[in-house]
Amino acid sequence: MPSEPVIELKGIVKRFGDQTVLDGVDLAVYSGETMVIMGGSGSGKSTILRIMIGSLDVDGGSVKLLGDTLLDLDEDGLNERRKRIGILFQSGALFNSMTVAENVALPLQEHTVLDHNIIDIQVKIKLELVGLREHAGKYPAQISGGMKKRAGLARALALDPNILFYDEPSAGLDPVTSAEIDQLIIDLSKKLGVTSVVVTHEMNSAFAVADRMAMLERGRMVMVDERAAFARLRDHPAQRLGELGDHEQTIRQFLRGDAEGPITRRKAATNYAEDLLGEVQPEVGQEPSVEPTRRV
Repeated sequence: MPSEPVIELKGIVKRFGDQTVLDGVDLAVYSGETMVIMGGSGSGKSTILRIMIGSLDVDGGSVKLLGDTLLDLDEDGLNERRKRIGILFQSGALFNSMTVAENVALPLQEHTVLDHNIIDIQVKIKLELVGLREHAGKYPAQISGGMKKRAGLARALALDPNILFYDEPSAGLDPVTSAEIDQLIIDLSKKLGVTSVVVTHEMNSAFAVADRMAMLERGRMVMVDERAAFARLRDHPAQRLGELGDHEQTIRQFLRGDAEGPITRRKAATNYAEDLLGEVQPEVGQEPSVEPTRRV
């Protein structure tokens, strides 16, 4: 791998009120690789993605994207960096009043001075890459969930980004459609040489697309390694669990989706009686809990 990562997080801390969501997270993503970030619900996956694209400020640490420290950039500079990335949102996030082709054309119309004939050609190329050229004239309400994901991906590719971010690309899809999206991610990485960051808790998808994997647990990065290292932990025999440390058993339980293990034991350790009877009451703040995602 090259010495300079295209994304670099160092000591990232993010709090929402009194809750620390990310606590000293380090991660480097290198050009051309597919990095899968995984973890349970509430582990900080979506937060870390928002930090990577600069839509959320950090309370500690530094973020570098394509060689630039994000905190050093003003809003105009940050927007210029965003033109070099593409994002596939969990829902596809298509504009319902626009056709598939119009959705894909929008970034080109907004951020380039290309002639409309050239834009039309570019749209056809992007839709062909995701297998949707024949559906260009349809509206989002007329296509399936998997096709919406493909259309969203075509739009993310419109400006020929250096990095593609995928937020739960398999969420809400049936197994066959999910496998098709996984294959599309792999194909695009090979054909375009684009760097991919995939945020997911779907293990089949994670192992299908990853070059390297990173796992978050309770706001901390507990393991970053090649896919094969995670596969070895996943396949470690149950009768030899004593050979693994607690954090390794935690990772193994998550990868396998087992009902028994350190994760479930921690949940069971919560004192339900105290919480129910009000002996330990969290304070309810009087101020709104919503904060701006970016500095003004």
